[in-house]
Amino acid sequence: MSAAAAGLLRALLTRAGGQRNRILLTDFRSVEWQSLTFVGERHLFAFRLVGPDRDSAMELLTSELEDAEFAIPGHIVADIALAGAPQHDDEGAIIIQLEALTVAE
Repeated sequence: MSAAAAGLLRALLTRAGGQRNRILLTDFRSVEWQSLTFVGERHLFAFRLVGPDRDSAMELLTSELEDAEFAIPGHIVADIALAGAPQHDDEGAIIIQLEALTVAE
């Protein structure tokens, strides 16, 4: 996992505060990205939120996500959003995917 991806993951889990122990990373992908003027990475995080407080954990993690500021040394989060609607599995857990674009400063 790159420094940008690891920093973004830490920042996302920090948003969940005390509910971060309800959030499990189940899949992760990152690919290099570049434009004429920027270099960065596209990321896809898949999370499984479990337990009785899973709804509040999802709210903390995703609330106003597009307007959130993330402190990732050397990187800027240029774009971040839910990738589709939250799903529920057979055990009642919430499954979400987040897509993000980070660019090097």
